[in-house]
Amino acid sequence: MSESPVAGMYDVVVAGSGAGGLAAAVTAARAGLDVLVLEKADVVGGTTARSGGVLWLPGNHLTKGDDPDTDRAQAREYIRELAGNGFDADRVDAFLNNAADMARFFEDETEVAFAPQPQFPDYHPEVAGASEGGRSVVAAPYDGRELGGELKRLRPPLREITFVGMMFNASQEVQHFFRATRSLKSAIYVAKRLMIHGWELARHGRAMRLTNGNALAARLFASALRNGVEVRTGCGISTLMIREGEVRGVVTEDGETIEARRGVVLATGGFPRDLARQMKLFPHVHGSHRHSSPAPETNTGGGLCAAEEAGASVETRVVQPAAWIPVSLVPDKNGPPGVFPHLVDRYKPGLIAVTPDGRRFVNEADSYHVFGQAMLRECEKDGEVYAWLLADSRALNRYGLGMAKPFPVPHGHHLRSGYLKKAAGLEGLSREIGCDPDVLTNTIYEYNLGARNGEDRQFGKGSTPYNRYLGDSGHSPNPCVAPFADAPFYAVRLVMGDLGTFAGLRADAHARVLGADGSPIRGLYAAGNDLASVMGGAYPAGGITLGPAMTFGYIAAHHMAAEDSS
Repeated sequence: MSESPVAGMYDVVVAGSGAGGLAAAVTAARAGLDVLVLEKADVVGGTTARSGGVLWLPGNHLTKGDDPDTDRAQAREYIRELAGNGFDADRVDAFLNNAADMARFFEDETEVAFAPQPQFPDYHPEVAGASEGGRSVVAAPYDGRELGGELKRLRPPLREITFVGMMFNASQEVQHFFRATRSLKSAIYVAKRLMIHGWELARHGRAMRLTNGNALAARLFASALRNGVEVRTGCGISTLMIREGEVRGVVTEDGETIEARRGVVLATGGFPRDLARQMKLFPHVHGSHRHSSPAPETNTGGGLCAAEEAGASVETRVVQPAAWIPVSLVPDKNGPPGVFPHLVDRYKPGLIAVTPDGRRFVNEADSYHVFGQAMLRECEKDGEVYAWLLADSRALNRYGLGMAKPFPVPHGHHLRSGYLKKAAGLEGLSREIGCDPDVLTNTIYEYNLGARNGEDRQFGKGSTPYNRYLGDSGHSPNPCVAPFADAPFYAVRLVMGDLGTFAGLRADAHARVLGADGSPIRGLYAAGNDLASVMGGAYPAGGITLGPAMTFGYIAAHHMAAEDSS
C-alpha cells in the first residue's frame, strides 16, 4: 500500500480507549515508552464506561482466605470445564498467572483502585472449580472532579441504567433504593444520595460520584494522562502500516500515518455494532431481525477488519460468539430507542419470564448469558427471538420492571409509549403479549403451586448462591421467589443484546496477534474484545470480560517494553 507522510512516531500506538486499551497504554508508559491512544469516538472509555466495572481476577490480593495458588488452580479447572474445545491452555495460564500482578500493579502505581466482592459467587456452582465469592472485584468509586477539564471527554454511563443520571455502586447500594419505602435507614440513605446528586447536577451538569465501569474508565483515563500518554479522541484507525512483514504503525481514518516503534495494540471493542459480522455469527440476526447492543455505536469491528487485512484471522470456534443478555428497547421520541440491559430485576421475587407462547423457559435468576442462551433455544416465533418479563403489582412497586422504576416513581409514560404492558387479569395480559390465555394461566398456576412456599419446582430459581446474591435478602424463605398473584399485571418485551463479543482475533499468550499460519504477526497485539475470548466463549463469572481485558493489555505492554525497537 502507498503510505501518507508520517504524522508522528511513538513507541506504542493503541487503538481504542476501553479497559484493555488504556491498561496497555498505562503499563507501557510506566515502563518508559512513548504512547499514543487513538479513540474513534469523541469520548474516552468505550464499552467499559457503560459497564458494571467488575473484573474476575482469581488469586487477587484483595481476597482474604483461600491460598492464591490454590484459587488459580481451581479457576483453571473451572474454565477448562466450561470452555470445552475452546480451552486454550497457554492463554488461560497467561491470564491466571498475571491477573493478580496486574491488579496489584495498577493499585500500587496508578489511580486505579478496586473494592473486593467477597460474596459475589461464580455463575456455575455445579461445575468443578467454581468459587462462592472473592474472585470478582469492582472498580472503587471515583470523584469525577479529579479529571478536571478532561471530564468532558469521559463517556457518560449508559442512561438506561442510571436514575436521573445517578450511578449506583454494587447491588448492596441498589437495595437501599428498592427498600426506600419500607426502611427508615434506606429512606435516609436515598434522600442523602438524591440531595448530593441534585447539587452535583446544579454545579457540574452531571454526576461527580462515578461508580462501576464509569469509575474504572475514569481512573484509567486519569492514569494515562498523568503518565504522559497522549489520548486523541475522534480519531479512528483505517488500516495498519506494514513494512517488511511487520506492523509498524497505523493509518488513521483521516489519512495520517503514525509510526509505532514497538507495536500497535488493537482494542477497539469487538464487533457488537457490525451488522455484517453479526449476520454471519449471531443466530438470531437474519432478514429484518436485528440485534440490540448497549455498546457504543462506534464498536463496529474496525480493529478486526484492520487485522484481517494484515493477515490475521478471527477465531469463531467459540462456545458462543458473544456474551448474551436480555434487553428491552425503550422508546425515545427524539431518536432511536434506548437499550436497557436486564441485570437486576429478573432475580427478584414475583417476576417471571415467558416465551412468546406464554410458557416459562428458564431460571430467571441465572446469569444473563445463560438466560440469553435459553432465549435463543426456546423463544423463536415467526423467525424472531424474543420473550416477555412479567411482574405482578407487588413486584413492580418493590423492584421495578426494566425502565419502570419502583414506587413511588410514576410509570404512566412507559404505559403510554407501549414499553410497559398492563392488564387487570391474566386473560388481559395474554392479549397484551399475544399468547393463548389458557397457556399463560396454566403457566402461572403451575408456578404459584410452589411459589407460595418459596419454591420454584420447574427451574429452581433461588437455588444457587449467585441466584440469591441478586435476590431480595429481606424476602423469605426464598429471596428470588414469590407468587405471581397481585393484580394488575405487567410485562416488558425482551430481545437479545450483548455485553461484548467473544469471537475475536487469534493470539498467543503474549497477546500477539497470529497470522494464518499460526505464527505471531510482529508488532501487532490485541486486548479487550478485539481479542478472542480467553474463556472460549463461555461466561464463568462476573468480570470475565474486563479482567482479561486489563490483564492482556498489561501483558502486551510488558512484551513490547522488552522488544528491540530497531
